[in-house]
Amino acid sequence: MKLKIAAIVLASLFFSVPSAFADEPVRMIVFGAHPDDCDINAGGIAALYSKMGHKVKFVSLTNGNKGHHEMTPDELAARRKTEMRESGRILGIEYTNLDNNDGELMPTLENREEVIGLIRDWEADIVITHRPNDYHPDHRYCSQIVQDAAYMISVPLMVPDKKVLLKPVVFLYMPDRFQKPNPFSPDIVVEITDVMDQKIDAICAHSSQVFEWLPWNNGYAEFMPADREGKRRFIGELYLSRNQPDRTDGRYFEAFEVCEYGSAPSPEQIKKLFPMLPR
Repeated sequence: MKLKIAAIVLASLFFSVPSAFADEPVRMIVFGAHPDDCDINAGGIAALYSKMGHKVKFVSLTNGNKGHHEMTPDELAARRKTEMRESGRILGIEYTNLDNNDGELMPTLENREEVIGLIRDWEADIVITHRPNDYHPDHRYCSQIVQDAAYMISVPLMVPDKKVLLKPVVFLYMPDRFQKPNPFSPDIVVEITDVMDQKIDAICAHSSQVFEWLPWNNGYAEFMPADREGKRRFIGELYLSRNQPDRTDGRYFEAFEVCEYGSAPSPEQIKKLFPMLPR
């Protein structure tokens, strides 16, 4: 039976973490298809973990070199690496990409082995990625690659030069709006109100996308304010309004769905892996 968990963080609790967690930090790795995918969907929980002394790594499986209407692929790839580093600085996390070309990601054995190695090297407790049904081929194949790695991280003869990972690892999906074959079903719901500004700033660090390419591509460029602060407010409202279970009281959330290919966490594991949740 699919594990169903619904939990809302009390923001005041993230400053009173049990001291045991300081000795054994939770280690989370998030895989997105492009630079900015992780920030948009998991920037809040990443900031929370970072503030609490836990370890977070964002990985983009592509260099994002096709997402622009004016720049060349080489110019854009270089710019997006700079944006990625700035976002990582804002969130207090590590951020890297695998330099596959945007729009050309494929679920190859080479990419699977690289993801297996990254999960093992990070000694991850939590792995987050896209759901497998999505409009963008890079999102779908990113999900496929990470799902294909879920069991293989425990197989010693697979990527034998990397230390095998035998502890239970929880795999989670980021949210999306697609309904078929199954709509997103949140299992973990985390309040991010106290780190909302960090998340907005991290998203805005990807200026080539959120200020330029996506407004042009999606037809709302004319509504984008001209000044930086106006753009920031516009982007904050646009992206923080997504997937909110309840915004009537001014709180903001991020939600995640448990992938059945990973470990099904017990209530005790949930308490340890998500120390920001109510005790």
